[in-house]
Order: sequence, then C-alpha cells, then structure tokens
Amino acid sequence: MFDTFFGLPLHPLVVHATEVIVPTAALVLLLAAAWPRFRRWARFLPLGLALAALVLVPLSTESGEALEERVSESGLVETHADLAEGLLPWVIGLVVVAGVLLWWNWSERSARKPMKWVAIVLIVAAALVSTGTVVQAVRIGHSGAAAVWSDSVGTPPK
Repeated sequence: MFDTFFGLPLHPLVVHATEVIVPTAALVLLLAAAWPRFRRWARFLPLGLALAALVLVPLSTESGEALEERVSESGLVETHADLAEGLLPWVIGLVVVAGVLLWWNWSERSARKPMKWVAIVLIVAAALVSTGTVVQAVRIGHSGAAAVWSDSVGTPPK
C-alpha cells in the first residue's frame, strides 16, 4: 500500500512533505509560544501543523520501510531507518505542547490576570520540543540524502 504511486516510490514524495511540515510546525509552535501577538493571530495553526506532522511521520516511516525492501541493504540505509524511528516521539511532543498552547491562548483571553509561570513553561517546552524535532528531522534528512547520493556524488567524473 505504501510502496509506489503511479509507478514511483512513494517514500520520496511523502518525505518531502514531511521535511517541510515538521520544521514548519516546530517554528510556528515556537513563535506562538514566545510571541503573544502571533499566538493570538495563529490560533489553531500550531496545532493544525503539528497534527499534519503527526500524520505524515508514520506515512514516511511506512513508505520508507516499503522502499527499504526494494533497495539493496547498506549501512547508510540502516542508519537512516534507525534515525527515522526517533522522530515520532518528538512530533507527539509538538502536538501536546501545541494543544496546551491552544488551551492557554483561550484561557489567557478570559483571565483577568494571566499566570506568567504558565507562559514561561510553555516557552521552554516549545523551545525543547521544537529544537529536538528540527535536529532529528535534519539528521534523518541528511542520512537519507547520504544513503541516496553517496555512490553517485562521491566519485569525481572521469
């Protein structure tokens, strides 16, 4: 099911969407946590992007496992697959923090005196999960690119 799409491997198609949505969700979440005006403007955007990332990450993993069965085994492919397994917990963290941030945004509007400590905790939590998510996504993307291009780019033309 997650193998090909019109004869092309599905993994590169899904993974490019994932590599755009996941860091975007992390950046939007961090901005919304740290910048109240942006948070009021964005409303559901951080949670929506985080949920989209939560859907795309397992799709990327499943399509990657299907592609892995079609390509020859190598240490680079194994490294890429191992790193990819570590992204889902970070994205779940994005969803949780985005959900709490949305709740905080609604509570902040109705409260007479907002609790500053909640805002500080949300900024720290958003910074941690955003940083972890982006670092893991970059590591996965780099290892995937190395697995695909190492043979064709590593040797100079004759």
